Amino acid sequence: MPGNNDTVVTEFILLGLSSEPTIQVFIFIVFLLVYIVILIGNISIITLILSDVSLHTPMYFFLGNLSFLDLCYSSTSVPRMLKDLMSVKKTISYAECVTQMYISLSLGETECILLAVMAYDRYIAICYPLQYTTIMSKMVCVRLAISTWLCGFLSSISVVTLTLSVNRCDNNEINNFLCELPEVLSLGCENIMLIELVIFVVGSIILIVPVTFIVISYFQIIFSILKIKSAGGQQKAFSTCGSHMMVVTIFYGSCMAAYLKPRSSSTPGTDKFIAIFYLIITPVLNPMIYTLRNNDVKSAFLKCRIKILVLKI
Repeated sequence: MPGNNDTVVTEFILLGLSSEPTIQVFIFIVFLLVYIVILIGNISIITLILSDVSLHTPMYFFLGNLSFLDLCYSSTSVPRMLKDLMSVKKTISYAECVTQMYISLSLGETECILLAVMAYDRYIAICYPLQYTTIMSKMVCVRLAISTWLCGFLSSISVVTLTLSVNRCDNNEINNFLCELPEVLSLGCENIMLIELVIFVVGSIILIVPVTFIVISYFQIIFSILKIKSAGGQQKAFSTCGSHMMVVTIFYGSCMAAYLKPRSSSTPGTDKFIAIFYLIITPVLNPMIYTLRNNDVKSAFLKCRIKILVLKI
């Protein structure tokens, strides 16, 4: 885009997490291992859900969507970051930067809405168990999933378009390991107060509305749990709700810290560390919290291992 000195930006320089070679090698090893865990964990969940008929329920349908979403979300940034850590020249073309920014933002917004849909599913299952199969029918689940993905990818178009409309100066250095909207916007040479306001409004709708819905849903779930006479049942239910809320807090909290604050209050370099939480840590935690601690998934995994052993014999 033309800047106020008639220059045209054709590429950006990603500064990454560190410029020290020794630290870069350490970061590369750590995040390579983390990315492998993300791939193995989420692919395993998707495979189990697709292969085991007992997991063909609304809850696991949405969990499968979440695992696929996390795979895509982390893959928009981690492979590129690993490549740059081992490269001398850490440049990214303008077209690649715009594509990465749009896809990453769209997937992030999709996850914000999907987590709210999953909370609604649990609310119906626990508070209205007799009507659950009627309310959460197969067609309803499919429509909810499609709407979630469409909302995520359509809502980010306006924000990305506004960001790209800002005139930029000679500076093309992005203080992050990927092209994130706040960092690209910070390269602007003009007053962006109006654009920041639009981003804040859109971000508030995408972040605050779903997290409010999740909190209300879980409060209703907790009230229903308190009616359970079994102490063991209450403890198990509270443990599950607590772990879910932990992941929700990490994801939404880090997203809000990155997108709902004015540029003037940003400390240089902090946003890239905040991005690690919602781009990398959450995709690692989701399989462990939502599925690997679940008895149905453990049972399906055990049956899968038995089938493999039988085939080998």
